[in-house]
Amino acid sequence: MDSKMHWEKVYNTKAPNEVSWYQPHLETSLALILRAAGANSASIIDVGGGESTIVDDLLARAYQNITILDISQTAIDVTKERLKELADHVQWIVGDVTRLELARGTYDVCTTAPSSIS
Repeated sequence: MDSKMHWEKVYNTKAPNEVSWYQPHLETSLALILRAAGANSASIIDVGGGESTIVDDLLARAYQNITILDISQTAIDVTKERLKELADHVQWIVGDVTRLELARGTYDVCTTAPSSIS
């Protein structure tokens, strides 16, 4: 089973709060992002952001340039549904970060999700 198939299976069979890495708010990650980003105009990419709630907290703090990258379309769709109209304020990329070419210098802050398998 390749990585994409694995993560699609995880996100199709488990609710967001049923995976081992779920937290309603990622306080430590958020504090580090806020310290590194500075201004609300900073460009932030969350690699492996899938169903993470970090995007919710960044939007609540009026960050304007948020990108979520995940290999799972299902995870992205779940988060878009959770965010409702706020999802329109986020750039969504479905793909494998190890195979994508992202433009150099595009992002001020890059975060990564833990690579837990549940």
